[in-house]
Amino acid sequence: MNSHRSFPWLAWGLFAVLLGSTHGCGVGSPEGGTAPASTASKTKSEKPRIALIMKSLANEFFKTMAEGARKHQGEHSSEYELIVNGIKDERDLKRQVDLVEEMVAQRVDAIVIAPADSKALVSACKHAQEAGIAVVNIDNKLDSQVLADQGVKVPFVGPDNRAGAKMVGDYMAGKLKSGDKVGMLEGIKTAFNGQQRKLGFEDAMKAAGLPIVDSQSALWEIEPASKIASAMISEHPEIKGLLCCNDSMALGALAAVKAAGRGGQVLIVGYDGILTVEAAIKEGSILATADQHADQLAVFGIEFARLLVKGEAPPADKRTPVDLVTAQSLGNP
Repeated sequence: MNSHRSFPWLAWGLFAVLLGSTHGCGVGSPEGGTAPASTASKTKSEKPRIALIMKSLANEFFKTMAEGARKHQGEHSSEYELIVNGIKDERDLKRQVDLVEEMVAQRVDAIVIAPADSKALVSACKHAQEAGIAVVNIDNKLDSQVLADQGVKVPFVGPDNRAGAKMVGDYMAGKLKSGDKVGMLEGIKTAFNGQQRKLGFEDAMKAAGLPIVDSQSALWEIEPASKIASAMISEHPEIKGLLCCNDSMALGALAAVKAAGRGGQVLIVGYDGILTVEAAIKEGSILATADQHADQLAVFGIEFARLLVKGEAPPADKRTPVDLVTAQSLGNP
């Protein structure tokens, strides 16, 4: 998303791609269903079939990720086929495991997965590899210890979430004064990207002398975030800022702040760079977010998977960009 910003980092080789049309894609339903059998079944084509398995398609971030993947496949429709799947919400781990197993049964050539849980999906990914399927991990890194314990190596293509969150936290800190109190809305506690974003926000607050007086998981979702943020600012009326580990929770926090009549009094930052939050940044109701380029993130993983399918050996992991988004970066004075 955010095509209005330039991407000098796209110069890194095969990962520099243009987005095209949407032909030839298998599409999962918002409820996490697989592609129709007519699309997903094995064909006589020699084109590799790549499955993209994401988290909640109710989240704008993953909707944008899916759109970017479909556009890329349309641009390269003679080179590979794509099956797109997602789950109903961030907590539906069983469905995501089932999706991996379904793709194994359909004998796809590669799976690109944004795991809902950094530990629970390792066994499923191992099973896919044992079936001869290339697996690429995007967005949320699989747990290194669990991978090691199970003897699995899965390349990770994604951003440095800790550095990205610190960048956003530093920006908020610059708008507050030492000693001001803040709260945090965490993601799912077993998700590596949530853990890293929490650490990045903590790094920024510690450096600025801003105590975090309350920190709770809102499970990446808008409604839980609204309820938790409402209770948080009620219990701690001195809170001057809310650090939200994704943009959906930032929107929930914004609803809570407005409902409490504290709009403009509590700074809110998020992480993901979804368009809804960018609009809120432009109007001044949210301070900042981090853009990890959802429309390109799956594309990077797909390109990586294509190399693996060809038998070429890319580096174990690949770092992707994350950028600070503020009113200034969006063109507002």
